[in-house]
Amino acid sequence: MPRPDRVLTGERIAVYRHPLAVRLTHWVNALCLLVLITSGLQILNAHPALYWGAGSTFDHPFISFGSGDSAPFPGWITLPSWQDLASGRRWHFFFAWVFVLNGLAYLLYAFASGRVRGVLWPTGTAVRGIGASLRDHLRLNFPRGEAARRYNVLQQLSYLLVLFGLLPLMLLTGLTMSPAVDARVPALLDLFGGRQSARTLHFFTASALVLFFVIHLLAVLAAGPLNEMRSIVTGWFVIRTERVGK
Repeated sequence: MPRPDRVLTGERIAVYRHPLAVRLTHWVNALCLLVLITSGLQILNAHPALYWGAGSTFDHPFISFGSGDSAPFPGWITLPSWQDLASGRRWHFFFAWVFVLNGLAYLLYAFASGRVRGVLWPTGTAVRGIGASLRDHLRLNFPRGEAARRYNVLQQLSYLLVLFGLLPLMLLTGLTMSPAVDARVPALLDLFGGRQSARTLHFFTASALVLFFVIHLLAVLAAGPLNEMRSIVTGWFVIRTERVGK
């Protein structure tokens, strides 16, 4: 059952926007992404090149990072900060499964509570207004008043893309890089065109998630970091009722 609004001073009210399950999984996801990105760069430092196709050779990389014997990614952005492939893999694999289980917990909650359909799924009217929403965001003109009670169409579409596009692709390409998984599910190799292609797609998917993460942080800063942080920590988001209809 939705919680009633809290009337604050003046024309400000607090609306309950993020339930506890959403807040908990959000922060676990943030931690997992941080560890996965930094440990993933540690792993990439061990062989800073990407390949394409089952028959790819190490002589002709699809993409190469840096040149010479030095690692292309500095220690301050890798986990651990020194070159240690074994430790990087342990960090990466452990938090990858934490990430998967946390994501499954969120999806179970989102479907069971009706959040996917009621909160994340955009209406036809919202989709038709995506152009106007994009222009407003580029001008840093974010929804106010009653419109700020719910996610806008750009938020909805980006969250759906991450949940049902990028994250499943990240999981499947990660599994395809495992010889043990390939032996049991060889169809994954056919699906992605080989282990090296899966590794390349895994990198591009991770890069897309990093881009989403950066845009998300910038939007939080532009929309009002104190209010946005309050909502994802306590669940309550403050809106100004005088903006309604304006």
